Amino acid sequence: QVQLVESGGGLVQAGGSLRLSCAASGRTFSSYTMGWFRQAPGMERAFVAQISASGRSTYYADSLKGRFTISRDNAENTVYLQMNSLKPEDTAVYYCAAAPPGSSWFDGTDYWGKGTLVTVSS
Repeated sequence: QVQLVESGGGLVQAGGSLRLSCAASGRTFSSYTMGWFRQAPGMERAFVAQISASGRSTYYADSLKGRFTISRDNAENTVYLQMNSLKPEDTAVYYCAAAPPGSSWFDGTDYWGKGTLVTVSS
């Protein structure tokens, strides 16, 4: 079992920055692929970014490349999402997720936090 707790959300003006954190419980954190997803009002949950267990590989939604950066600290069991040049359309609940080795997102074996709200004002 992995428990994930997100923090760092809030209200920010367009053009500003936020860094989200996700603290994970459990001794297997360093073996999990970690990801960030977001869900805007009335929309489906969407992929934002993911990072491999070692941290050497990262992937981003095409529309977010260059503005968002995912990173992790396996010693601290924490994954981060640095968000720069924020836009009103980035407003959403941001979720942290953990995928065990060999699994895929949304296949029932992944773990999810409860989310943190990011609101970007124009």
